[in-house]
Amino acid sequence: MKLWPIALAGAFLLPLFAMSAPAGDASLITRGKYLVDDAGKCGDCHTPFTEKGEPDQTKYLKGAVLAFKPTVPMPVWADQAPAIAGLRMLDEKEAVHFLMTGTLADGKPARPPMPTYRFNEADAKAIVAYLKSLK
Repeated sequence: MKLWPIALAGAFLLPLFAMSAPAGDASLITRGKYLVDDAGKCGDCHTPFTEKGEPDQTKYLKGAVLAFKPTVPMPVWADQAPAIAGLRMLDEKEAVHFLMTGTLADGKPARPPMPTYRFNEADAKAIVAYLKSLK
């Protein structure tokens, strides 16, 4: 019995199976990056700006003092956006729930001006994967 055709097929197929998980993770992270940067515009609040008014990429999504205030007094207004790079303040389940419902685990909404997003589960998981991939 000749085993070389099986070994040859295995040599070609094994790398494909080995690449499937990272490629899936990579596409999930890529989708998350798109949602964070282009759909959610998270950097507008969670990234500080330079003196030239440009996002400081060295502090990308690491939290920032908000450059705007409400036009009327609002006691629950958050003057600072927290760091979301690395997503250290919520576990994955809490973060997905927050992105899908706009509420934290205790049922409270985020403080204004944080928008109440209603991402579907797949998009919420992609956002979480991307944020967790950041250091």
